[in-house]
Amino acid sequence: MYACICHAVHENEVRDCISAGAHTEEAIGEACDAGTSCGTCHERLVDMIESYFTSSVPAAA
Repeated sequence: MYACICHAVHENEVRDCISAGAHTEEAIGEACDAGTSCGTCHERLVDMIESYFTSSVPAAA
């Protein structure tokens, strides 16, 4: 599914950018152009960043 319609950026590409260190909307935009046009996808990008960090945190023992 597209994360950013304006630039035809798929969610997998955004996830790859986040994994590579793009941890802000601005950094994602610099890496793959997502979120650099109309701004409709900004909330989705923030959700994807939060999801990455939530799922990457190991469970407490």
